[in-house]
Amino acid sequence: QVQLVESGGGLVQAGGSLRLSCAAAGLTFSRSAMAWFRQAPGYDREFIAAITWDGTIKDYTDSVKGRFTISRDNAKNTVYLQMNSLKPEDTAVYSCAARPAWGTRREFSAYDFWGQGTQVTVSS
Repeated sequence: QVQLVESGGGLVQAGGSLRLSCAAAGLTFSRSAMAWFRQAPGYDREFIAAITWDGTIKDYTDSVKGRFTISRDNAKNTVYLQMNSLKPEDTAVYSCAARPAWGTRREFSAYDFWGQGTQVTVSS
């Protein structure tokens, strides 16, 4: 059974930083592309960032480029999202997702496995 467990969310002031982690179990993590999505109340789920299974290619949505960094540690079966210069509009539930393939995708339907999510709240 595949499990993706996010952690690291919380309340932070605008301009602050958080690092999210997503620990994976039950899948061949080193052969899975990983992604982060977020969903704010009243909004559709939004692609944030993705990384290939070997970490060589990363993709970001425009609104987080230069502020967020996705990375992974295949020895720890964990993917990270470092979030800097946070803004109130970054407030959302952040979820990680996995697909057993090399390449990154922005469509949520391309991902087979999902975590429960972690709340990030940025105060102004």
